[in-house]
Amino acid sequence: MAGNSTSNNSAASGTSNINGNGERQSWATSPSTVFNHFGTSGLSVAVATAITHPLDVLKVRLQMQLVGQKGPLTGMGQLFLSVVKNEGPKSLYSGLTPALTRSVLYGGLRLGLYEPSKHACDVTFGSSNVLVKIASGMFAGAISTALTNPIEVLKVRLQMNPEMNKSGPIVELQRTVSEEGIKALWKGVGPAMTRAAALTASQLATYDETKQLLVRFASLEEGFHLHLISSTVAGILSTIVTAPIDMVKTRLMLQRASKGSRLYKSGFHCAYQVLLTEGPMALYKGGFAIFARIGPQTTITFILCEELRKLAGLKAI
Repeated sequence: MAGNSTSNNSAASGTSNINGNGERQSWATSPSTVFNHFGTSGLSVAVATAITHPLDVLKVRLQMQLVGQKGPLTGMGQLFLSVVKNEGPKSLYSGLTPALTRSVLYGGLRLGLYEPSKHACDVTFGSSNVLVKIASGMFAGAISTALTNPIEVLKVRLQMNPEMNKSGPIVELQRTVSEEGIKALWKGVGPAMTRAAALTASQLATYDETKQLLVRFASLEEGFHLHLISSTVAGILSTIVTAPIDMVKTRLMLQRASKGSRLYKSGFHCAYQVLLTEGPMALYKGGFAIFARIGPQTTITFILCEELRKLAGLKAI
């Protein structure tokens, strides 16, 4: 991601560019290079997801508090103790199978598409400034989410109702399709794509730019400390940007078409209803859990991805 300039020769051939450390980034399209590029991204996101999954479960539960009502909200700590006491520790890993499946696919595509997208813009427009990075991140995030939305719907439903985990994700998938139709698997896809576009753009563009600034002004070199600081900054900003969109996405995905009329007709309608009936701060329900999850997840993802890329013989992001 540390691309500052592109030589005329590389722009003409579309095979390489110069990264922020003055090194030539190869864009060979051999099967092994493509596999390593997407595989390192998917694996790093899957590991980060496995570590932070209990926080994701708590986040979904917090977002579904007092739907259509105002009132005192349960905190993350209190909810954690209640879930462990009433449902057992295993409930904190509800929906883990679809979560890991989605992480490999979504993570691989989201991170994997960012650099080729940025490089394509660099070749086409002769620039890889921050606006190009934001646009590349939005494209990668939106496309990845559109393709993996059914797995996300399944994951969220399993997280909200641990009893479904007893029958397994495949049975729940079949039940959803039979009762609500195939379209139910793309519930909330609009807000999900918006969230993923905002998340990927804020994460990757911020990580990218922060790395460049730290190398330029703080004289940090490629390595753990540079990756740690950059990923922490990216995690904080992406949480602030995406928390309201994430809440809307969760509400839409948990709507059951078979149970009466829909409460929310669209993402905008959901946001409006939440503001009207629950107050502005309701858009940040589960916000601390989101930060507690996205912060560490972002840090783990980028640090691990950088190390895996090094082992695979790829240049730093």
